[in-house]
Amino acid sequence: MSGPMTRSARPKGALVLPMTLSAMLLLAAVFLGTVDLPAEDVLAVLMGSGSDDADLIIATIRMPRIVTGMLAGIHFAVAGLLLQAITRNPLADPTILGISQGATLTVAIFLLFTVYGASADAHTLYSLPLRWLPLVACVGGMSTGFLVFSLAMRNRLSVLRLTLSGIAIGATLHALAMGLVAGWGSARFEIVMQWLSGSLYARSWEHVLFLFPFTVAAAIALPLLHRSIDMLRFEEDVARSFGLSYRLHFSLVLFAACGLAASAVGTVGPLIFVGLVVPHLAHFLAGRRFGMVMPLTVVLGASLVTGADLAGRLLGQAEEIPIGVITALAGAPALLVLLRRRS
Repeated sequence: MSGPMTRSARPKGALVLPMTLSAMLLLAAVFLGTVDLPAEDVLAVLMGSGSDDADLIIATIRMPRIVTGMLAGIHFAVAGLLLQAITRNPLADPTILGISQGATLTVAIFLLFTVYGASADAHTLYSLPLRWLPLVACVGGMSTGFLVFSLAMRNRLSVLRLTLSGIAIGATLHALAMGLVAGWGSARFEIVMQWLSGSLYARSWEHVLFLFPFTVAAAIALPLLHRSIDMLRFEEDVARSFGLSYRLHFSLVLFAACGLAASAVGTVGPLIFVGLVVPHLAHFLAGRRFGMVMPLTVVLGASLVTGADLAGRLLGQAEEIPIGVITALAGAPALLVLLRRRS
């Protein structure tokens, strides 16, 4: 450990800076955007006396976009924290278990299927509404997560087998998705690739309503699973010696991680590095105390995606830079620095 702060003092102030930063980003995201809106107009909307145009921009465009980004960031970050804890792998995130790739493949199929159907006959079964997309991604992501889990289970769970199965299945699903999109045609390729880049463009309150039940369910379940998550950090024999039903609790935590990650992928696309970097940053700020790491992960995850979206809007102007590009550019060097300090 470095610096003047001790291990006992560090967690007490660990939330102050991230929460301050998160509040500043939230305000900045409300006041700034591709449409130039005077600050007094934004304040008038917040006070309930704004013009119709300003109210339309704030209430139906910026706010749902901000809330969707915050929830998606929380989902990715908490999913990464849970997966790193139960697999005892500091590099685990929704990508390493194939959850993101499973969601990606099903979304790619859905988008191609929908475009094909819409161009053929709007009344055929092929014309499925796009609001089903998050649900489709959830089905694909969670199915993949439990396929990987079932392959890792023989007589007993092997964390190494789980990780290797996730990498192999994830790579296969990613190749299938890319091959499918490339073979379908250039127009559809552009549509799917836009989603794969990760974006909050045109996200509405409908997307918030889809994500929110997953957030509430996790907020209720994870405190109840707090002790189990701590025990799952040990080998199976050690965890059993504490009286833990290892497979049951492992499945419950895995189910929570898959649901959080898949719902976020289906809503904003597969954002890399959020689930990987944020838990490391939370551990760096709060140490090993899971009770402090979890709320810090929530705050940092929401802040990272909100900040990335704001940066993409301001830097790209008319042509927004996808969130996935921003998180990748910021996440890779941040992860290298954190891993270097931890080593």
